[in-house]
Amino acid sequence: MDLTQSFPRSPKNKLSGLVMVPRMLDKARAYNANTLGEYIFPCPLDKIILEYMETDDEKIIRLVQKLGDKEIGLWIDKQCSNRSQVEKDRINNKILERKPDTQESLDYFTKIRDQIDPTHTDIVTWVDLLDLDENRIPPKIQQ
Repeated sequence: MDLTQSFPRSPKNKLSGLVMVPRMLDKARAYNANTLGEYIFPCPLDKIILEYMETDDEKIIRLVQKLGDKEIGLWIDKQCSNRSQVEKDRINNKILERKPDTQESLDYFTKIRDQIDPTHTDIVTWVDLLDLDENRIPPKIQQ
């Protein structure tokens, strides 16, 4: 995975019913290939899902060296077998609904969003900002 040439998967994509995981795996593979570019691994959203899975970025780095998504999905299923669907839904929502939580982070968020598309004031979560930045959310039509 070369993230200097393409985007990782959307944070909304799921593996084993968990958002963010496919994107995190793409970034871990790019990290291993030294092609992470400007991406951060592990980023704050990665850290949320890593904590939920009771693992760390070093383990993920090792897993992606030898396993594909399907096998990693099976590992996640086993790793999270003690988790209920309610817990899984809660962590997904925590990631999908995460917004800037300080004035400094809100200022940073707004600056980035406005550089990409100042008409998209409806973008208020980090996940949507990532999708906007990576062209998965179309520009608003100016009238």
